[in-house]
Amino acid sequence: MEHNPASAWLVEAASAAPQQGAGNLLRIVLIVMILGCALTAWFLLRGYRRKDD
Repeated sequence: MEHNPASAWLVEAASAAPQQGAGNLLRIVLIVMILGCALTAWFLLRGYRRKDD
């Protein structure tokens, strides 16, 4: 496996982006939405934790 500099990787990614369509954007939106729901649930539910001090 040969080493590619970061600039070459970015150029390849930028040139391939128009060919991929909305698939990657949809994946990113779904991942961010799921992570946001999980963090919101954790934030809301942590207030209901009982403290047995």
